[in-house]
Amino acid sequence: MDSNDNGPSRRQVVGAASIGLAAMAAAPAVAQSSGSTPAGPAKISDPRTKYPKPPFKEQKQPWPGLQSKMDPVPDCGETSYKGNNRLTGRKALVTGGDSGIGRAAAIAFAREGADVAINYYPSEESDAREVIDLIRREGRTAVAIPGDLRDAAFCRHLVAEAVKGLGGLDIVVNNAGRQQSQKSILDITDEAFDATMKTNIYAPFHIIKAALPHLPPGAVIIGTTSEQAYDPSEDLYDYAQTKAATMNYVKSLAKQLAPKGIRVVGIAPGPFWTPLQVSGGAQPDKQMSFGGKTPAGRPGMPAEIAGLYVRAAEDGGSYTTGNVLGAGGGQGQP
Repeated sequence: MDSNDNGPSRRQVVGAASIGLAAMAAAPAVAQSSGSTPAGPAKISDPRTKYPKPPFKEQKQPWPGLQSKMDPVPDCGETSYKGNNRLTGRKALVTGGDSGIGRAAAIAFAREGADVAINYYPSEESDAREVIDLIRREGRTAVAIPGDLRDAAFCRHLVAEAVKGLGGLDIVVNNAGRQQSQKSILDITDEAFDATMKTNIYAPFHIIKAALPHLPPGAVIIGTTSEQAYDPSEDLYDYAQTKAATMNYVKSLAKQLAPKGIRVVGIAPGPFWTPLQVSGGAQPDKQMSFGGKTPAGRPGMPAEIAGLYVRAAEDGGSYTTGNVLGAGGGQGQP
């Protein structure tokens, strides 16, 4: 630039730019994006007192139970779970999505931007309607598909309806489970044993087979296993072995599907307060003291494990496959 020019010198330009860059570096990062507002401190809570502790009121419902009739009613994130667009545009199918852990996963998925189809037993319609309404309030597509997972033909129909209603599928959560406590193997009828196996083992088999042709690379299959896979209770003989099988199919199928770019992840809850416990899943004495023997001193609430399902499903977890993620209140594995 000519020294007689009335414009600023090169030294002035460089100096001004340096000052501007220094000011930007010193400013809070949030100020660099228009429309943002500074966030306050992240809220934390004491896990020992966050939710109710035993003893719980003795209560019993016919299988499969309604969480709306439980005391206390489980927290599935209806008001507590806040999303952050981690699953925007994804399409998820969740079995057992009306209550408990499946309900918490479905709500979390919708809050994170996913469209969600839920399956449930027909008698759970009232709980399921609440979930469908919560999903739609987020502006997401919600598909309700009631039916009995013990029926192989229905499992195939379920997948077809989910694909049709959502316009595709890239998250499959095999969560629905049958749990009936019996003090002795002699008390388990052939029919009851068969029902547990068909719900917990056969249904995921049929659903995965039907879903695979629709799953693109990047899709994920999530199986709900349990601490029972590692430390089985004496009164859950049949249920516990199905959860060990779930853990193993997660590990086996992950190896089989990795070359296709499809992940398989397990989630292993410890003692969680869900309708399973009040509809035959726990002996009365265990139900009243449920979760009290954990180091946390209480059972988990479904909202406390929803984030693990999101983590398993989101693209940021792309190297997590064949692994089992857990939430046990300080006991059990993993």
